[in-house]
Amino acid sequence: MTPPASSSRSVTWYAWDQLPRETVSSQLDRRLIVGDRMMLAHVYLKKGCIVPKHSHENEQLTYILEGVLKFWIGEDESQEVLVRAGEVLHIPSNVPHKAEALEDTLDVDIFDPPRQDWLNKTDAYLRK
Repeated sequence: MTPPASSSRSVTWYAWDQLPRETVSSQLDRRLIVGDRMMLAHVYLKKGCIVPKHSHENEQLTYILEGVLKFWIGEDESQEVLVRAGEVLHIPSNVPHKAEALEDTLDVDIFDPPRQDWLNKTDAYLRK
């Protein structure tokens, strides 16, 4: 049985090149699409950009469209993973991770729930 359609809900169409591009640091920009329970981000990292070790309650999928990101996983950063164009890394909730762009990189990050620190710009670890 199909539930009745809700008249209070509507779909939204987006084009990445029409969304505002936020400069977070000299080496990292991003564009965001935010839904009720998830967030989709284009993250633009220049070669050499370091995303310092951090963790968050949000479950994360990182899908590399262009370039390469090297990740260090865990509190002791003992697990290293290279994620290249066409590859996806799943980071569970509250898992510490750090990353470095080995090339100019465009990644798509998906978060559930949306990253409130990104929305209210309290993500100081990225703004150095």
